[in-house]
Amino acid sequence: MATNHRAERYDQRAERRHAVPAVLRAPFEGRTWREFWYLMLNLPISISLFVFAVVGLATGAGLLITFIGVPVLAATLAGCRAFGSLERSRARFLLGLEVEEPEPLRPKARGLMAWLGAILKSGTSWRHVLYAVLHFPWAVTAFASVLAAWTAGWGLFLYPLWQWIFPRYADVPGIQLYGDGKGNNFYLDTPFEIATTSAGGLVLVLVTAWTIRGFAYVDRVLVAGLLGPSRLAARVVELESDRGVVVDTAAADLRRIERDLHDGAQARLVALAMDLGLAKEKLLEDPDAAAAMVDEAHGEVKLALQELRDLARGIHPAILTDRGLDAALSAVATRCSVPVRVEVDLPYRPAAAIEGIAYFTVSELLQNISKHAQARKASVEVWRSENRLMIQVTDDGKGGADVTAGSGLAGLAERLDAVDGILALDSPVGGPTTVTAELPWRG
Repeated sequence: MATNHRAERYDQRAERRHAVPAVLRAPFEGRTWREFWYLMLNLPISISLFVFAVVGLATGAGLLITFIGVPVLAATLAGCRAFGSLERSRARFLLGLEVEEPEPLRPKARGLMAWLGAILKSGTSWRHVLYAVLHFPWAVTAFASVLAAWTAGWGLFLYPLWQWIFPRYADVPGIQLYGDGKGNNFYLDTPFEIATTSAGGLVLVLVTAWTIRGFAYVDRVLVAGLLGPSRLAARVVELESDRGVVVDTAAADLRRIERDLHDGAQARLVALAMDLGLAKEKLLEDPDAAAAMVDEAHGEVKLALQELRDLARGIHPAILTDRGLDAALSAVATRCSVPVRVEVDLPYRPAAAIEGIAYFTVSELLQNISKHAQARKASVEVWRSENRLMIQVTDDGKGGADVTAGSGLAGLAERLDAVDGILALDSPVGGPTTVTAELPWRG
């Protein structure tokens, strides 16, 4: 979503840089000509695809009384899928439309019979056949309409440049609009009539340019809707990716906890046990030394307890469980190196998992402010908007933050994405920096 917003802002800035309005630029832009040639190629490709699909389906259906019809139908579906790959490539090259490959066939076993069953049961294969059937009448309509209007428009618009052909080679003064065969004729041959014809051609060119874009939009819908992955398959892929992120994140957290225990509290407790053992041995021989060692051990116990509390806070702070986000975020804000204003406006508490993700999101963002922002103040705002939990963290630091691979913000964005969340960053050089996070409510 953030990428789409950046693209929209870029298009708006590009639009402002043009002195000529878009309605007048359209006939001369490369996009219009690419879409025009896409529509022109539609007819021969669509005829071939339509004939192949209809003949294959009719032949296969007619032969179903024998076993031969089954492989004929399967071959027809496979051919339509191959045509679909061609159409996706053509749409990518001429329309700038990126359509992902549909889900591949997954036969349950090896062998020809398993493959035949898989392709005949595949909804993707039948959607490719539907595209072949539906696209043919649309391609004929678009081809005829666009070709006639586009050539007529440019011909009339450029009429002043080629009007001389009529008197020189056709023995008439210009384009004939009326003639009754009795000498009553009307030709476009005066300067005013030629200029009027050119102006009318320009209007037709402008209208046709936007008509081409409209026709191309319908093609985009057909290609994306019928030749791409289904919504269910795309959602499955997205969930599989999110599951991988969640698993990796959980594994990293477990490794962090193990490392903290091994290097911190565990090592301190081992040293404590050794000190107490030595103190026990010296208890009768040198009571004063034993007392000193017990006193040191007491201090080690306090430090170990503090480390365990910090570790438990890193897993899930007790204050979050007991008192909710408002109190927990206020506690986090006190540990930030700059003053932080915290404002939480929630009607009631969200699900515990979402509440925990919100807490750790704000905690990590405030750590980034302490380490990198060089800010003087910051603010945290949390509220609910419809079915979304909104978080906004702002600081007046140096800015220039970027969600790039390998950065902490990139990892945070992946964690949010794993639960259908969104992370948006606005951080111009010089500041201020605003990070907005959205999470599903799931109360």
